Amino acid sequence: MPKLFEYLGIIVLFYSNEHEPIHVHGKYQGRESKADLILRDGKIIEIIISSVKGKRPLLQTQLKDFQELTQHFADEIVQKWIDYFVLHKPIQARRITTRIN
Repeated sequence: MPKLFEYLGIIVLFYSNEHEPIHVHGKYQGRESKADLILRDGKIIEIIISSVKGKRPLLQTQLKDFQELTQHFADEIVQKWIDYFVLHKPIQARRITTRIN
């Protein structure tokens, strides 16, 4: 389960057995939500944040931070998905310690 980002305590990752659409999971203190990145003609047209079946969703503060991170780094997330699942390259995690504005 490759970790992509650590942002204000939120771990953003792929599970190794993922499926499309491209998406990431955000985990924080036993809670988890996910963000689906919807593409059309190779461009991100929408990001849908949702809960994960059987998991308690992120609390509002972390959910907002998770949403901001996925929006800010959406293109990088798509590239990391391609690198990991299509090209089978290793993923380098990034630790972000300052708030995204």
